[in-house]
Amino acid sequence: MAVYRHIHIDYWQDGFVLDLTPEEKYFYIYLMTNSKTSQCGIYELPKRIIETETGYNRETVDKLLDRFVEYKKIKYCKETGEIFLINWLKHNRISSPKVRKCIYKELKKIKSIDMVNLFLDECYKYGYTLDESEIKINMGMDRVSIPIPQVKNNFEHGYGEKEKQKEKEKQKEKQKEKEKYKEKEVSHSVGRFKKLYEENIGLINGVVAEWLIEISQTIDYNLFKKAIEIATDRGKCNKGYVSGIIKQWLDNNIRTYDDLKAYEIGVKNRRDESGEYKKFEYANTNERENEKYTRKPTDEEIEELRKSYENMRRNREKL
Repeated sequence: MAVYRHIHIDYWQDGFVLDLTPEEKYFYIYLMTNSKTSQCGIYELPKRIIETETGYNRETVDKLLDRFVEYKKIKYCKETGEIFLINWLKHNRISSPKVRKCIYKELKKIKSIDMVNLFLDECYKYGYTLDESEIKINMGMDRVSIPIPQVKNNFEHGYGEKEKQKEKEKQKEKQKEKEKYKEKEVSHSVGRFKKLYEENIGLINGVVAEWLIEISQTIDYNLFKKAIEIATDRGKCNKGYVSGIIKQWLDNNIRTYDDLKAYEIGVKNRRDESGEYKKFEYANTNERENEKYTRKPTDEEIEELRKSYENMRRNREKL
């Protein structure tokens, strides 16, 4: 286990972190730097240790753990007390032979097979291929061998019908996860983006085509669809307005529809705690600059306009 954990200086400017409360920012750093963290991003962290090291009581610890699960930043196993930092592999490469050796050793100690499966899914997602022969997870009676990238739990014969049924259920869940991952890959197909644009906005020229290709590689289809829906509801379904919505999302590090939902949950939690509420304005820069010309006039402005009109009428009568 490494003695140091590296935190990028952009942590404080990250769109997700900017919207966290001070308490949440502190807790998120704690999850990434506490003494139990591991090279694979999965580690056992008893709540009593969290209480001792952070100074929070049990109620606050439970609340913060649940909140980061809702934000989709961690997975937490209540049975084993293990935590998995979902974005760990995104920022910590495992290409080094020494790092891989350390990870193989750590995987043998993980108690939750679900956590192991989640880790292997993340490896598959980022294109890491681990050595099958090195991954032997010691789970007591449920001793399994898990290859990469097809993750399987190969039980030996003679464990009974109950264990076999559990294995079948796990295989079904694993298949669903694979199908879900494939759907995410398909969701970035530029063809679907073009079709949605043509059906709701209009014909596609060269400039729009290039923009759609770039957008399809940046956000997922469901988030693009949401931007179209927002623009349609406001009667401003044009490329400029849709592009403005997407820019605001990207500025807040929102690239998928799940990211947007997690952001909205965070906003709601902060609103409930502080009474403040922050939401996207979904307006182009030009629209915000022209608000003074489109807003409703004040009573004083109406009275001034009325007096001006009366003076004009009297002058006409004199003529």
